[in-house]
Amino acid sequence: MSRPEFAVEGSFRDPSGTVFEIDGRIFRTVNEVARQAYETVRDQGVFRDLSASHMLVSCTEVPGDERPSSLPDAAYVLEHNRVPLISFPYEWSFQALKAAALHHLDLQLLLFDRDVVLSDATAYNVQFIGPKPLFIDALSLRPYVEGEIWSGHRRFCEQFLNPLLLRSTLGVAHNAWFRGNLEGIQTSDLARLIPFRKKLSLNMLSHVVLQAHLEGRARSAPDAAIEKAANRRQLPRTSYRGMLTQLRNWIARLQPADTGKTVWQDYATTHTYAGDEAADKARMIRDFAKDVRPGTLIDMGCNTGDYSAAALDGGADYVVGFDFDQSAVDQAFMRAENGGLNFLPLWLDAANPSPSQGWRQSERGGFGQRFKADALIALAFEHHLAIGRNVPLDDVVDWLISLAPTGILEFVPKTDSTVQKMLALREDIFPDYTEDAFTQAIERRAKVVSKTVVSSEGRTLFRYQR
Repeated sequence: MSRPEFAVEGSFRDPSGTVFEIDGRIFRTVNEVARQAYETVRDQGVFRDLSASHMLVSCTEVPGDERPSSLPDAAYVLEHNRVPLISFPYEWSFQALKAAALHHLDLQLLLFDRDVVLSDATAYNVQFIGPKPLFIDALSLRPYVEGEIWSGHRRFCEQFLNPLLLRSTLGVAHNAWFRGNLEGIQTSDLARLIPFRKKLSLNMLSHVVLQAHLEGRARSAPDAAIEKAANRRQLPRTSYRGMLTQLRNWIARLQPADTGKTVWQDYATTHTYAGDEAADKARMIRDFAKDVRPGTLIDMGCNTGDYSAAALDGGADYVVGFDFDQSAVDQAFMRAENGGLNFLPLWLDAANPSPSQGWRQSERGGFGQRFKADALIALAFEHHLAIGRNVPLDDVVDWLISLAPTGILEFVPKTDSTVQKMLALREDIFPDYTEDAFTQAIERRAKVVSKTVVSSEGRTLFRYQR
């Protein structure tokens, strides 16, 4: 049977129901196979209470006569509030992934007190609104069965715990590995990398060493593993809850390994602006946001979030920032958390953005499919692609303007000391990297609304309108 029209590609794996996007609205069907579990959890008021506390996406039942005609028959149809922009775990910083993991465990602990558990533990069931995680799969909630084990433990480890341990234990960011394997980081692979002395803690022995051993036995003797699973002893309620609590306490203590200072994490305090130039530039961003009032704004090359915060101060409703520097994105995320900012910083290699991938290369949408906004700022950014990664300047401008109909692009000339440092150890093969070429590239796609020099070294802000 072909997939129903309007179905969201990533929801096809769930037999309980399918997610649909119709005219900008988000619906989820509840199939007959999930009716009883859904009704039991609903009648306890769990959906209502968790939605009110912003732990779970809103779940409003759509009356039969108000259901979109394009939806298939189902026991129930729910409508959910729309998440501003969808992101995936391989785009999250360490701190964002940690926040998502803690949210997942906190949700499980709250549910456990109401005799409800989660049937799955995938990180793709968490989204962010600003720095606040939100669980989005209502049909993962089902009644607890006395004595059952935590069926999602392995997936939680692969998609939450193991990526965090990769960075906190070895100083290696999870993003590229996770993107290359959408199911996460296998415990057996992680166990091979962790030094022996770091395997001796109770937590590491329980969740990494022992689990890797069991994975190995399952591969070498699958029939015996199946028989053992069928005869598995029951897990007492106190042990189930204790495992969740112990895991939560461990993850709460994890921090990225100290791998030394990165190139751009201190950029906000060591940039080449003199005197009041940085403050004047922030004022221009505030004025731009006040004039445009964008619902969503992309800050490309957000660093630790100075100009994202300025855009929010000016009137942008929501800002999604992108940066390549892991430490800078972590700092930006903590800034958003601590300041209550409606700002989500994500990790991005702009020369290699997230592709469309998964089943039929459509299960997880690519960067260009998901990230479009009302406005864009790209400040001190273009030279990192044009000179740092040899991307033609014309292509850089074309890509940036495609992301939003209006915005501000900053041109950093070759005379700037930052560009001079980039060129110090390599041949200058960029004869077309000029302000005139930059201006012409914008004008082929949009109108230059204004042009303002913002530094003594010649940095210039171009405001464009498609």
